[in-house]
Amino acid sequence: MLNFFRRRPRNLKDDVLSGITVALALVPEAVAFAFVAGVSPIIGLYSAFFLGLLTALLGGRPGMISGATGAMAVVVVTLIAQHGIEYLFPTVVLCGLIQVAVGLGRLGMLIRMVPHSVMLGFVNGLAIVILMAQFGSFKVIGADGMLHFMSGPALWLMLGLVASTMAIIWLLPKLTSAVPASLAAILSVTLIAAGVNHYAPQSLAAPGQSSVVITVKDMLVNQSQSAAVQSAAAAHGASLDETQINEAIAGVDAEQVGISAGLPRPFFLDYVMPPLTWATLWIIGPYALVLAGVGLIESLMTLTLIDEITETRGRGNRECIGQGVANITCGLFGGMGGCAMIGQSLINVNSGGRGRTSGITAAVCLLLFVLFLAPWIEMIPMAALVGVMFMVVIGTFEWATLKMWRRVPAADMLVMVLVAGYTVVMHDLATAVVLGVIVSALVFTWQHATHVFADVKFNEHGSKIYQLHGPLFFASVRSFCDMFDPAADPADVVIDFYYSRVYDQSGLEAINAVAERYEKAGKCLHLTHLSPECRQLLHRAGDLVEVNLSEDPQYHVATERMG
Repeated sequence: MLNFFRRRPRNLKDDVLSGITVALALVPEAVAFAFVAGVSPIIGLYSAFFLGLLTALLGGRPGMISGATGAMAVVVVTLIAQHGIEYLFPTVVLCGLIQVAVGLGRLGMLIRMVPHSVMLGFVNGLAIVILMAQFGSFKVIGADGMLHFMSGPALWLMLGLVASTMAIIWLLPKLTSAVPASLAAILSVTLIAAGVNHYAPQSLAAPGQSSVVITVKDMLVNQSQSAAVQSAAAAHGASLDETQINEAIAGVDAEQVGISAGLPRPFFLDYVMPPLTWATLWIIGPYALVLAGVGLIESLMTLTLIDEITETRGRGNRECIGQGVANITCGLFGGMGGCAMIGQSLINVNSGGRGRTSGITAAVCLLLFVLFLAPWIEMIPMAALVGVMFMVVIGTFEWATLKMWRRVPAADMLVMVLVAGYTVVMHDLATAVVLGVIVSALVFTWQHATHVFADVKFNEHGSKIYQLHGPLFFASVRSFCDMFDPAADPADVVIDFYYSRVYDQSGLEAINAVAERYEKAGKCLHLTHLSPECRQLLHRAGDLVEVNLSEDPQYHVATERMG
């Protein structure tokens, strides 16, 4: 289904229009993740601006969109709760420095170690997570101060507008490609929603809502009111009664809730900067390491996904540096940090965004929304944005994997399901990828540990030749050692490594152990056709492995040990 996104080659018009579409979709995401992190929505929007702009300019993957993400938000929420928001910003700066160091160290290439089964599990798990995240847009504030799913006419109207958005995205490309389908859908459904909110009777609205169709403004108000109730409950240390809930909700001024703000300022102008001491570093260091790791894994996985979709190749090390510089700047200007946003990146690609202009346009438009266009952006119905994300889900999920049962190795299916399941349950894409790589590596190791064997034959001189097959490394040394019987073998024995390779110190130690067994038995052992890499390992090992290097023209011996 990733072919769904292969629509158009790169051009400036598509990049600009796609960037506008992405900017519209960034608003609710950045705000929602800011609430998750426990910071102001404006901080989330500023973060999306800096990350989107700088990664578009400096990153290694044109067309990829970065911003404030849930993966980073769930890490910093604990830091903010325990030490205060002033510790957040230096943590983000340190995270950026670590990411730059990773890029300069050229460690971005490690993403190539991710197996295809992990990639498929990642993509499918991601699609399900994006789908589940949209359900929050169907919730409104209840009488108890909590968010509940809407019902009745308001729900049916929401579903109808979502379906209309999806229909436009599906049908419009069949008629014209002049305008990105997602942008046309958002604008069309916004006009419909504005008409409904103006003319429809208030009785159709969900209880407690001023609008019949829930807009971005309504979402901000609902989340602010819910956060106020939860904060009041935490302050009282107990459940609130109806009067206290109403007071908490009434304390939120709906007119003041929105995405409007001024230009971002360095954080030390508005917050007390924590002391630059080892104690501070001890606090922020672990969080910065986790943020850097999570951000890079998610960004590099997104880079790989966009590479596959666009059939081009990004530069992983440059992306690490771009993400690092963006997070450093983000932290200095009071942002919460972030990484690549997979859903928005897919919207960008689906809308025709292929170049850096699309990311730059999205970031600039987002800043313009905050500075000048907030009242208009807040009128966009959540149904339009949910419909766009539903189409992203349909295009992201690899439906072909549902037919792979019994067609691919069971171990690959296990890894695929494990990664997707962990992603869905824990909502942690980075850890899911690491877990998948570890399991794949263990499966590979187990399989190759059992693939070491030897063909045995005798030559005209009466020497016994072990023709070794398979890799010799830590997992296969036991099988290697068990092949030989010095007591029963003849006086002259050859181990031929022509079809084998020695990969690590454990393999060298195994060779040394076998040589010592033949030496104690008073027999001569030849090691032939050792690879240049193995000979280099033997040279480096020195006295750790007592095998002398020489040449034997009769056996083409690269390494020989005489008993």
